[in-house]
Amino acid sequence: REEKQLELTLEALISQVADLKNSLVSFIYKLENEYDRLAWPSVLDSFALLSGQLNTLNKVLKHEKTPLLRNQVIIPLVLSPDRDEEIMRQTEGRVPVFSHEVVPDHLRTKPDPEVEEQEKQLITDAARISPDVAQKQIQSLNKMCSNLLEKISKEERESESGGLRQNKQTFNPADTNALVAAVAFGKGLSNRRPPGSGGSVQSGQPGAGAIIAGASGMQQVPMSGAPAQQQPMLAGVQMAQAGQPGK
Repeated sequence: REEKQLELTLEALISQVADLKNSLVSFIYKLENEYDRLAWPSVLDSFALLSGQLNTLNKVLKHEKTPLLRNQVIIPLVLSPDRDEEIMRQTEGRVPVFSHEVVPDHLRTKPDPEVEEQEKQLITDAARISPDVAQKQIQSLNKMCSNLLEKISKEERESESGGLRQNKQTFNPADTNALVAAVAFGKGLSNRRPPGSGGSVQSGQPGAGAIIAGASGMQQVPMSGAPAQQQPMLAGVQMAQAGQPGK
């Protein structure tokens, strides 16, 4: 019965490890060949998939029906420095020979002595902490994590709002182009004069004058028989005759 249970456990572990290996191969392929168009959400999805598969593998190892694999001893029956095609096929080309050099690494059921010593030290330190102290440390760590998440969220919101402000358009390109065309080329301007700008100024009206349509069109034309007087011509508008009141 124990052998049957061990066999089922090994089959489940092999299946989980195969799925994990395929996910790692796919993720490495993305990093090596699609790095130029790889988006961060896709990387997070790959990490989430790997994390879920590792958790499932740990659940299988920690299941109550799973035998303690560390108590199982594996003894190599044949060691040879020659190339073994069967080993190559089972390991997908990673292990070409099954010799004295690779056996301690591939058949090890326990971690390295240094790692095992560090694990024991951590377990001893954790056992010394009382439940109340551990709960306080957990609450302190959760508070620090919450504050850090709030700061990160605030910075993300500020950066997004700053980007929106920078990208917001504060003018109308059509209006700007129309204004430039009107100033530079007179496009869209009307040729009609405003009321009261045409014809001669009537006499007898104090303060009567003509509306100047353009100062650059001012010309002075001398009058015959009156050399000391000049009659101004403002943009084609004839001013009042000399000698008339209300000039």
